Amino acid sequence: MRHKVAGYKLGRTTSHRRSLLRNLVTSLILEERIETTVPKAKAMRPIAEKMITLGKRGDLEARRQAHAYLMTSAAVDRLFETVGPRFGDREGGFTRMVRAGWQKGDGADKAFVELLGSEKLQEEKREKRAEARAKRAAEAKKAMEESEAQLQASGASGPSDEGASKEKDKDKE
Repeated sequence: MRHKVAGYKLGRTTSHRRSLLRNLVTSLILEERIETTVPKAKAMRPIAEKMITLGKRGDLEARRQAHAYLMTSAAVDRLFETVGPRFGDREGGFTRMVRAGWQKGDGADKAFVELLGSEKLQEEKREKRAEARAKRAAEAKKAMEESEAQLQASGASGPSDEGASKEKDKDKE
């Protein structure tokens, strides 16, 4: 029986576990959606909920407590300016865990942990990535067309013709 055992050890020392959870919570606040293993997600959830509650409070002491835990000042600013006010009327349950299959190397269960209401942000990120991908593809196509046009304009024959002419020269010798 597991009497008086609280939290998850995650097979790590105390300092390693603490820094792991700090990094996960900081990344969750900055990115609003992260992928991790299920035990790490379950260990991280209560800490993330407490940080969002601090963001909802919004006073100086709450900001100092959040700054003592989170890894970057950008995460603290984002917590108090965007994330905290978004959950102002909600009593709890700020995060969602969606299971996402298994990890390739060791077969561990994977999960996405996301803040509620981050669907709009995720859709914007997908659109930006699609636009960037299309832009890179158009640039590559344009560069390829320009190089082909330069080859044709210079009157140089293709690489296969050069190889054939070299073989003919070797045969003559």
